[in-house]
Amino acid sequence: AKWDSQAEPSHEIAFSPSRVLLQDFTGVPAVVDLAAMRDAMKNLGGDPTRINPLQPAELVIDHSVQVDEYGTEAAFRINAEKEFSRNKERYVFLKWGQNSFENFKVVPPDTGIVHQVNLEHLARVIFNSEGVAYPDSLVGTDSHTTMINGLGVLGWGAGGIEAEAAMLGQPISMLIPQVVGFRLYGELKEGATATDLVLTVTQMLREMGVVEKFVEFYGEGLVSLPLADRATLGNMSPEYGATCGIFPVDAETIKYLRLTDRLDQVELVETYCRAQGIFHTAETPVAEYSDTLELDLGTVETSLAGPKRPQDRVTLKELAPSFRKELSQLVAAEVTRILPVRQAGAAADTDADSSTATAVAEEPESLESLDHGSVVIAAITSCTNTSNPSVMMAAGLLAKKACEFGLKTKPWVKTSLAPGSKVVTDYLVDAGLMPFLEKLRFHLAGYGCTTCIGNSGPLPEAVSQVIKEKGLVATSVLSGNRNFEGRIHSEVRANYLASPPLVVAYALAGRIDIDLYDEPLGTDPEGNAVFLRDLWPSRQEVEETIQRSVRSEMFEKEYSDVFKGDDQWNSLDVPEGALYAWDENSTYVKNPPYFDGMTDSPSEVTDIQGARVLALLGDSITTDHISPAGSIAKGSPAGNYLVVHGVAPADFNSYGSRRGNHEVMMRGTFANVRLRNQLAPGTEGGFTRHFPEGEQTTIFEASEKYRSEGVPLIILAGKEYGSGSSRDWAAKGPRLLG
Repeated sequence: AKWDSQAEPSHEIAFSPSRVLLQDFTGVPAVVDLAAMRDAMKNLGGDPTRINPLQPAELVIDHSVQVDEYGTEAAFRINAEKEFSRNKERYVFLKWGQNSFENFKVVPPDTGIVHQVNLEHLARVIFNSEGVAYPDSLVGTDSHTTMINGLGVLGWGAGGIEAEAAMLGQPISMLIPQVVGFRLYGELKEGATATDLVLTVTQMLREMGVVEKFVEFYGEGLVSLPLADRATLGNMSPEYGATCGIFPVDAETIKYLRLTDRLDQVELVETYCRAQGIFHTAETPVAEYSDTLELDLGTVETSLAGPKRPQDRVTLKELAPSFRKELSQLVAAEVTRILPVRQAGAAADTDADSSTATAVAEEPESLESLDHGSVVIAAITSCTNTSNPSVMMAAGLLAKKACEFGLKTKPWVKTSLAPGSKVVTDYLVDAGLMPFLEKLRFHLAGYGCTTCIGNSGPLPEAVSQVIKEKGLVATSVLSGNRNFEGRIHSEVRANYLASPPLVVAYALAGRIDIDLYDEPLGTDPEGNAVFLRDLWPSRQEVEETIQRSVRSEMFEKEYSDVFKGDDQWNSLDVPEGALYAWDENSTYVKNPPYFDGMTDSPSEVTDIQGARVLALLGDSITTDHISPAGSIAKGSPAGNYLVVHGVAPADFNSYGSRRGNHEVMMRGTFANVRLRNQLAPGTEGGFTRHFPEGEQTTIFEASEKYRSEGVPLIILAGKEYGSGSSRDWAAKGPRLLG
């Protein structure tokens, strides 16, 4: 009430969110910590059953499915079966937690992505607890928790440690933030999508600088912005750097609650918000903001972002020259054979090595066509865009037209469709678009966070081989929100975020260095050139398809029994009891050492003396560099640990899936394949030198040697150290390394 819009944040408050949201990568270690706390409570002579979440905590298992199988009818079944066999230990543990802890619910695997399930079902907007109404608010153990801001719910991503504290009733200490008002006016023009809008907004807010600030969207443009578009804008708050990107509760919120079958909430939400003066209408006066920014929606152009960061927007028109400009920096230093890169418009016979350039209609096409810029992954993935019917229907309609022209996706492109909710496939099937996506090999691969989190699965061996032999800068195009170095796939060096219809278009093209305005995607059976403009659906086509095929009963069907799970989930043999029966042989879930030797009162804090530098790092070292979520490499310290414990390389799974095992995670700290430690020049990955003798070794092995010598360690790094998500392991990992 006393907020001063122009004040520098200085007044600290204690914020208690209404609930906590978790996903399994970050949720498993949180529940591991709670189970370890119960053990510690018993060891200190207390009652272990007193350790429970005090706020409602809901976990959605969504980060564990990988795209092993793709482009076939069996892809979903095979990927789900592999997910279950790989992660059974974790799922037994989570189901024990659901049975053992109060206030804790689990949405089983193969249901959807946490943020989409939250948007479409879990969010209350207004809580009603024992006759007391108050606003829904939350923190989540995933940075894209902010997606719920589109529904007018205040929430953001916190580290797992902060979320655990909130679950245990500890308020989150924070400074009252500055609030940046972002005015939207006008309407998106024909051809522009919600993805293009969010990439534009991300670039604008990054340039402005909104770290630790709230962003609130306002203006006459809100009227034309569907709730799904608002959720897309809220989702990418971490990419533009804000704590949250919130929208007001208004008539669009009420309309969405009706669509998603939350009729019991509609009257409460509207009555409460109107009574509190927080229901937005056209007459609502503009709020006071610390600063403002504005965008004419009509100026938004078709865009992508890449090759390394989500804020690096590039228009579709500029993409090919932009990629060629980036290429020299992307080519690995050790590459000895650099193939010539095709120039736009080059004739077929002037660039023999780059046959991708002219192989638009050549059959049969072979992997010899692979070159710098070849698209080897095209993934319709992630909560950001798969929650949005406008871009998903556009992808389906574009696929339909491509099939009618007789076009095919290039054989080297790994294609996948991984929606964040079963409702998406319901409406794609209802609209008759699923067969066309499947004809282009965009078969359902799973309901979960796949390519965006690094669960893209292996490339075909033959494709991998060509990339390695030629030293290629291969590319991916995904409808996600994250494209940091080394995240999508270790063999793919350039990664671009794009709308789902553009993902389909690039799968047809097979390469990133194509001018989609002036170069054809292929030819029809009569030999006529087919361009992107021939395939792109009109806004009216998209809107009519949505009106016809997105219906309330679909949400009712998919969410009526969302916590129940399938036969595999229900057949799990789960231990009982207040204390977890730790399995010494488990490579997924281990009792962590955080409470070892704990006494009733903590020991004194001591100074750090005689420390050595474990890693000397540059700018923009993200949490992905510190604690990667993706695949575990053979021969790495974590890989060697797993082999010693009887795990075959094919079953390594990912770092994210093994966050419940501190032994794996400390070995995986600073193990990102793209990390460049200046103490070990000429290397990429988790390498350093042990001093004083200067011997080069892995970061983990050096830390163990320093530990045996009693030498404390520090990390030196530049600006933006620790930006990104999963901050709990970015803190725990270095701590365990000493």
